[in-house]
Amino acid sequence: MKKITAVLVDDMPNALEMLANDIAKNHREITIIGTANSVVSAAKLLQKKQPDILFLDIMLGDGTGFDLLEIFPNLTSKIIFVTASDAYAIKAFKFAAIDYILKPYTEEDLANALEKVQHKIQPDDHQLSILQQTVMQPSSQPKKISLHTAEKIIVVNIEDIIRCKSDNNYTTFYFVNGSKILVSKTLKYYADLLKEVDFIRVHQSHLINIKYIKEFIKSDGGYLLLKDSSNVPVSVRKRNEVLHILNSF
Repeated sequence: MKKITAVLVDDMPNALEMLANDIAKNHREITIIGTANSVVSAAKLLQKKQPDILFLDIMLGDGTGFDLLEIFPNLTSKIIFVTASDAYAIKAFKFAAIDYILKPYTEEDLANALEKVQHKIQPDDHQLSILQQTVMQPSSQPKKISLHTAEKIIVVNIEDIIRCKSDNNYTTFYFVNGSKILVSKTLKYYADLLKEVDFIRVHQSHLINIKYIKEFIKSDGGYLLLKDSSNVPVSVRKRNEVLHILNSF
C-alpha cells in the first residue's frame, strides 16, 4: 500500500497530540511528516515539504488557516479542515460546501474525512472565499453559496435564487435568469441553512426567497404567486406565518 504523508496544524497541543496518536494508531497508511501550532511554524514547515494531506485548523494563535493558504496559493496538498464546535464555523462550511472535522471528533469522523479527501476534488478559490468571509464576519449574512451537482460545484449569488423544490433526496434550485440546478442534498438541509437569509419553507416540498413573493392567492387552498410567475402551494400550518410576512412588507 502506498504511504500517504500528512502535516498537522493546530494551536491546541492536546488536540494536535490526539490527532497524531489517532492517525498513528488507526491509519497506518499515513505517515506524519510534521506538525505545527501556528501560521509561522506551518509556513516554515511547508516551505520544506508539502504533504499529500494537510490537516488545517481554522483559528490559529497568530492568524488563521486562510493566511497559510494565501502564503501557498499553489499548495498541492489535499486539505482536511478542522474546527471547534462553533455554530458560525459550521454554517460557514455548509455555505461553502466544504467538508470538515468538528472537534471533538470520533474515529468514524476521522475515517470518513480521510476517505472523502482521497476521492474528492479540492475546494476552489470561490468556495474558500465563501468560507473565509463567513467565518471571519459571523455577524454579516453570506452573499454566496456553493451547490453540489452530480458533475461539479457551482457558486451562486443567494439573492438570485427564487425558490427551491424538493425532489426526494435532491433539491432543485430556480434562478432569476430562468435556469435551474439539481443538487444532491435534501430540501430540509437548505431550509435550515437559508432560513437566516430570508428564505421560508412554505410547504413540505417548497422553500422560497421572501423577496420574490408577489402575492398570496387565497383560493385553491392558498398559494403564492412569485415574481417569475410560478405558483407555490402554502401548507395549512404555514399559512399564518406567510400572511404575517406579507403584512410586514
